[in-house]
Amino acid sequence: MQKNNVGVIRVLNGKKAIVTGASYGLGAVCAKALALEGVSMVLIARTKQKLEEVRQNCKNPDNHLTVEADLTDIAQLKDAIKTSVDFLGDVDIILHVAGGGLGLRDPLLNAEGMEKLFQLNMFAAAEINTLVIPEMLKKRKGNVVHICSIASSEATGSVGYNTAKAALAAYVRTLGREVAGSGVVVTGILPGGFFAQGNSWARLQNKKPDIVKRFVEENLPRKFLGKAEELVPMILLLCSESASMMGGCLVPIDAGEGKSYLQ
Repeated sequence: MQKNNVGVIRVLNGKKAIVTGASYGLGAVCAKALALEGVSMVLIARTKQKLEEVRQNCKNPDNHLTVEADLTDIAQLKDAIKTSVDFLGDVDIILHVAGGGLGLRDPLLNAEGMEKLFQLNMFAAAEINTLVIPEMLKKRKGNVVHICSIASSEATGSVGYNTAKAALAAYVRTLGREVAGSGVVVTGILPGGFFAQGNSWARLQNKKPDIVKRFVEENLPRKFLGKAEELVPMILLLCSESASMMGGCLVPIDAGEGKSYLQ
């Protein structure tokens, strides 16, 4: 068995993964980390050029494929997953990173806006799972990891974003229980705010640093915003066979930002 630099025993070398939202931010960080662990990947996002930059910066770039697709378009999504499965063969890991608030902050968000948020944050993940998990069930193994949010359990973001992420958390918790006896482990993490290249916090820091400063002072006990790389050890654990007891679990990783007792 392989032992990496954080001292957690994992067997990821030779695994095959689909990573969504991989063109920047946390998705790109996770792609590079998985590549270092010996994972072959299909990286999916909307911008081919950015995906190719990430792939080229991954270890053994020829072991990975990039697929340009808008995950809110079901036809594109299905084509992307078919291409992914054709390239990888077996899929051992699905890492759902794609998501976001789309700038839709109106508290009286209409049905069209809600649908957009649900399509990106939940429906795309559910569709991918529907297409890939059946083969995992046949093999009786696989890891499916969803990047949820602290907003999944607390009213910290916009009405629409909170609602979509809460639904995703309910989906992960329930699906994880449903397949728990199959060897397929479905999990999620609940991150608080963090910096990653190109993500919403990085953009806000560039445009309105005073808002970020005030948020840190009022909400973060350690008085600084974390980095995407700090999430990676937990994500790698959940992608591994060492996560066998984590089915249906939603893991807070928010540096004390959250105030909920129960997850």
